Amino acid sequence: MIEFDWQFFMIGIPAIMFGGISKGGFGSGAAFVAGAILALVVPPGVALAVILPLFMLIDVATLKPYWGKWHWPSAKGMMQGAVPGVIFAAWVYTAVDADFFRILIGLICLAFVMFQLSRAMGWLTIGTAPFSRPFAWLAGMVGGFTSFVSHAGGPPTAVFLLSQGLSKTAYQATTVITFWAVNWMKVVPYAFLGIFTWNTLLGSLLLAPFALIGAWIGVRAHDFVPERLFFGLTYVLLVLTGIRLIWVAIA
Repeated sequence: MIEFDWQFFMIGIPAIMFGGISKGGFGSGAAFVAGAILALVVPPGVALAVILPLFMLIDVATLKPYWGKWHWPSAKGMMQGAVPGVIFAAWVYTAVDADFFRILIGLICLAFVMFQLSRAMGWLTIGTAPFSRPFAWLAGMVGGFTSFVSHAGGPPTAVFLLSQGLSKTAYQATTVITFWAVNWMKVVPYAFLGIFTWNTLLGSLLLAPFALIGAWIGVRAHDFVPERLFFGLTYVLLVLTGIRLIWVAIA
């Protein structure tokens, strides 16, 4: 059960606004920070349930500005690959406890920051390559799995999309349409597994206005806010959140 106290809103409002900004303007890669931060104050499964309807709302709000600007072969391949990824993740969810997911989410947070830092420092270079359907399926499968367990499908799919050499807008549009589909794939297993409750849906409803505000800011910030500034703040949040989640799980 969620306690709708000051702590929930103090953490939940900035978290979902940050997620909305990421999904609305910066490729969805860091949007999972919303769920990771919310998992600091509620169990991971509850955080998953609250965030999914909000991300779906953001998807709808951001489809129109990017409509038709995506790279369809990449989007289609990742959607196809996401199906088995989501199915496997649903099975894993039934077999492990909350602390496993805290550790997994924490590690994803830290791994994403290390990946981005390695790119920025020149330690890791992702060259462009022709479109590969098997690579798209693999990216979708991993993205579907991580999206299901932590709403973190952005990082693995980013590796694939970056290799395509897409423009900034095509990259953003491809993530929007892909995760619109992936989030719909997650609805039935979430409901079947009992992840959704009336309590979590109320939490989603209370945070919905702030999700839309974040998406609105993201769409408008897409063209003029430096990515370095946005992601710099995101990486700090992810490192602190990742360390905290792992600490809570093992303490």
